[in-house]
This record gives sequence, C-alpha cells and structure tokens, in this order.
Amino acid sequence: MKYNSIPGVPNFVSEEFVQKKSNYCICIPIINEGQRIHDELKRARKYKIDTIADIIICDGGSIDGSTDNTLLEALGVNTLLIKKGPGKQGAQLRMGIWWALERGYKGIITIDGNNKDSIEDVPKFIEKLEAGYDFIQGSRFIKGGKAINTPFLRYLSVRLLHAPVISLTAHHHFTDTTNAFRGHSRNYLTNPKVQPLRDIFNTYELLAYLSTRASQIGLRVCEVPVTRAYPIKGKVPTKISFLKGNSELLKILFSNMLGKYNPQK
Repeated sequence: MKYNSIPGVPNFVSEEFVQKKSNYCICIPIINEGQRIHDELKRARKYKIDTIADIIICDGGSIDGSTDNTLLEALGVNTLLIKKGPGKQGAQLRMGIWWALERGYKGIITIDGNNKDSIEDVPKFIEKLEAGYDFIQGSRFIKGGKAINTPFLRYLSVRLLHAPVISLTAHHHFTDTTNAFRGHSRNYLTNPKVQPLRDIFNTYELLAYLSTRASQIGLRVCEVPVTRAYPIKGKVPTKISFLKGNSELLKILFSNMLGKYNPQK
C-alpha cells in the first residue's frame, strides 16, 4: 500500500506480511545491510522475539536484495516499510513511528539492523514499558551490559563527549547515548511537547532529540543492560563516515543541547 502526503512523514509503501499480533513492535531502520540483517533476524527467531513483538523493517531503499519479501517473511518479519521520500535514518524512523502509532502499538523499540546488538534483550525493554517507563536506553556500559571489541576512538567519544553532553541536556545521567537500541512508550511519542513527526528530523537528529526530551518534560526514563559487539576484524558496520559523519553528529549534539529541535511554543 502507498502512503503519500502525510505531514512529517516521508512517502513510503508498505508490505504487510502478517496482521498486528503484539502490543509492541521493533522498528529496524536499514539500507543495504545484506547478510547482517538476515543474521539479526535469525537471532531474533532463535530467541522467539517475533512472538512477543512485531518486527517492522524500515528500509531506506535497499538495492542489495536483503529485503526480498519471501525471505523477510520466512525470517519472522511482520511488515516491510520502504521509504520513497527524501531523508535518511531520521526519515526512516518517522515512517516507522507513524506506522506503529497508526497501528495502535503501546510502545516502539528501535534497534540497528547491522547485527551488533543483542536483539534477544528486547524483553527487558518490554518489561520496563509495561512498568510505565517512557524512554528506555540500552547500555553496554552499566552492570550486566557488555561492550565487545568497541573501537577505542568510538569508546572515548561516547564516554567522554557524547554521553556527558546528552546527559547534561537531558538532566539525567545516561551512559551509552549513541546506542540506538531503545524503547519508547506511546505516551512519550504522542505527547504534544515531543512531536517526533517533523521534517527537521532528517538524519541523526531524532536519535539525539528522543534521548533527551522525555526527562526534560518529566517522563520516566531508565537504562537497561545490553550487549553491543563489533567484529574482531574487517570493516566496522556503520553508516557514519569518520570526518563528515562525525562532524555532523557534533553539530546535531549541540543543536539539541540548545533546544533547536524542541517544538515551537
């Protein structure tokens, strides 16, 4: 089905393999993740994650064959959303959030599609959402979490720069703020003081913004332990280039700190 001209949402098409089965969904933004997303989905099936949350693939326009409908359905995917409008990760997430809210989910869990994260930890996020938390950040740096083969410069940038700035902005201590493994309540995403469905969230702005807005407006937030593992050798799976990508992240970080993404009063 085609979806066009929805305010704050890129044009997209949906391929619904199965009807809504759960109160929660997992939105996985991908583009050309190849075997990595297939391995992640196999991991989800192994731990029966698709039986407790509907898996929604938010594709940015993959051309590598990784989004073959028959394969995705066999791997337990509930729905494939394919972005047709402009934008990168932020637009993919807006597409997924709109779809999930329209479908009536009580909460949305997000996770990268490159198989670095412990998708088997999804039950921890659902437990916290059921307990009334509105934003749950997955962290490899708290008790019970595991950081495996984290590149040294990335470790330093998260621990010494990104996490302190996000924590200062949020007025709450967070430890693993670049980690996209998170849970969001319906209450949070539909709060008029949040408004995530805006075109200003094009790349990584939405990740920074949603990290801080919940605690700013007095909603309940927490962290849960997760594992994030990088490959021992080979290219680090990331869409962020070292110079341009990281400079853009810094601009987003400080724009968020200054409140530039907050809804206009």
